[in-house]
Amino acid sequence: MISGAEIMVKCLEAEGVSVAFGYPGAAICPFYDELLKTNIRHVLVREEQNAAHAANGYARSAGKPGVCIATSGPGATNLITGIATAYMDSVPLICITGQVSSELLGRDVFQEADITGACEAFTKHSYLVKKAADLPTVFREAFHIASTGRPGPVLIDVPIDIQLETVPEFSYPAKASIAGYKPRTQGHAMQIKKALAAIGEAQRPLICCGGGVVLAGARNELIAFAQNSGIPVCATMMGIGVVPMDSEFYLGMIGMHGRTGANLAMQQADLVILCGARVGDRAVSAPQQIAEKAKIIHIDIDPAEIGKNMPVHIPIVGDIRLVLSTLAGQVRNTVPEAWLETLRGYKRKHPPRGEARMDSVEPRVFIRDLSAMMEEDAILAADVGQNQIWSARNFNVKEGRFLTSGGLGTMGYSIPAAIGAKLAKPKRQVVAVCGDGSFQMSMCELGTICQDQVDVKIILMQNGRLGMVKELQDRLYGGRHIATTLDGNPDFVKLAEAYGIRARLAASNEEAKACAAEMLQTKGPYLLVCTVDPSTPSI
Repeated sequence: MISGAEIMVKCLEAEGVSVAFGYPGAAICPFYDELLKTNIRHVLVREEQNAAHAANGYARSAGKPGVCIATSGPGATNLITGIATAYMDSVPLICITGQVSSELLGRDVFQEADITGACEAFTKHSYLVKKAADLPTVFREAFHIASTGRPGPVLIDVPIDIQLETVPEFSYPAKASIAGYKPRTQGHAMQIKKALAAIGEAQRPLICCGGGVVLAGARNELIAFAQNSGIPVCATMMGIGVVPMDSEFYLGMIGMHGRTGANLAMQQADLVILCGARVGDRAVSAPQQIAEKAKIIHIDIDPAEIGKNMPVHIPIVGDIRLVLSTLAGQVRNTVPEAWLETLRGYKRKHPPRGEARMDSVEPRVFIRDLSAMMEEDAILAADVGQNQIWSARNFNVKEGRFLTSGGLGTMGYSIPAAIGAKLAKPKRQVVAVCGDGSFQMSMCELGTICQDQVDVKIILMQNGRLGMVKELQDRLYGGRHIATTLDGNPDFVKLAEAYGIRARLAASNEEAKACAAEMLQTKGPYLLVCTVDPSTPSI
C-alpha cells in the first residue's frame, strides 16, 4: 500500500523536480514527512509569498516549472500574490497546498480557506483532489498544463485525509491526455504567407518582442529573423534580454518608461510585428492609434491574447519559436535605408541619461557600470519601482536573463526570485536590485539565503522614499507628498551583518563601482547599499 503523500512525492520525482520552495503547516505535514525521504531539496522560505516568487525565479531560469508548497488557510492565502504574479507573466508554477480534511470542507474550521476558488481568476488551472488514486493523473496533467501552450501556474489543493489515504500501488501516466486542451504549435501557412507579403511591402517595419519570446526560448530565432529581414527591434519590459542592448538593430524598451527612440519608432511604423507581447498599457498607451496607422502582425501561442489590447490585421497562432524560424528562413531584407537612418538618428539624439556623482550614487550610471562588470550569462532580478526602470533601461542583458514582475508589478519580488534563479543556475552570477521599500517587503529572506548558503548579491538603492509613487505625486498631485517617506529605515548594513552577510555602504559612484567589484569577487551573499538622491528620476 502507498499513501497519497508518498504518491505526491513520487510524482515530483517522476517530473524531475530537484528543488521545491515552501513553508510547512499541519495540513501539509504528511507530504513533508514523505519529502524528508527523498533527494528533493526543500528550501524553507520565511513567508509563503516568497516561495512562489522563488519558484518563479527558478522556473524562468531553469526553463521548467517551479514548485512551491504551503499549508491550508493563511499559508495558502499568502501564496496568492505570488501565484498572480506568475500568472500575469506567464510563468509555469506547480503550487501545492494542504487543505483541511474532506469531511470538514465548507464548515469554516480552523485554517480552512477555499484556495481553489480564491485563485480561480489567476491560475491556468486548479485541482481540489478528492481521491488519492487521482493524484498521479492530477500531477501529470498539472505539469503538462503549466508548461505547454501559454505557460502559467497550476494549483493542486490536497486535503490532509487524501494525503493519508492509501491505495494499492503507484503508477505514473506516461503522458497527459486532456480533452479540449490541444495548444496549437505550428503557425497557419496562409497567415505566414500573408505576413511575408506584408513585410515585403512595408517601408517602416518594426519588430516588438515580448516575454513570450523569452519563455519559448526563441531568442536565437528572433535574432535570426531580425538579421535576415533587416527589421529593427524594440522590446516590452518582459522582452528585455532577447536582443542585447548594444546590438545595432535594437532600439530599446518601449512604453511610458521606455526609450524615446523606441517609442517614436512605434508611432511612425507602418508595420508592427508583435512577437509574444500582450501590449499592456504601460507598453503602448494608445494601441488603437498605432493600429490605425500601421498594419499589425501578432504572433502568440495563446489565441486569447491576439487582438485583446490592439487590433490585429494578420494573426498567427502558434509556438513563436517555430513561427519565427519559418519566417527567418523565407524573409528577404527589403527595409529602406532611410527608415534605418531615421532610427539611428533617434538613438544618437537620445543617449542614456545620468552623470556620475560624488555626493551620492547616480543609479543609472551605476547600473551601466555594473552591467559592464558582470559576466555575459549573468542574471539580474529587478524589483518594482524606480530601481526596476533604472535596471530595465541601463542593464545590458547579453547571454543571461532579466527577471522582474512586469504584469502585476509586485514589490518584494527580486530577492526571492534571485534565490530561485541561483538555485536553478548555481554557476551564474545572480544579482537582485531593489529599493529600500521593496527590500523591506522580503528582507526576511536573508534568513533563507543564510540557511541555504545561496550566493546571491543584493544591491539596495536607498533614497528613503517610495520613489515611483513620489514621482507620481510630483507630476500629478502638485508635489503633495503623503506616505512616501521611509523615515523608519534601519541601518541596512548592520541588518545584513546581523545575519552574517557581508555588507558595504557606497555614497558615490566611485565607491559604488569599487564595492561592486569587491561584491562580484566575494564568495557568498553580499549586500551593497547605495545612497541615492531622492530627486533622481526613474528615466
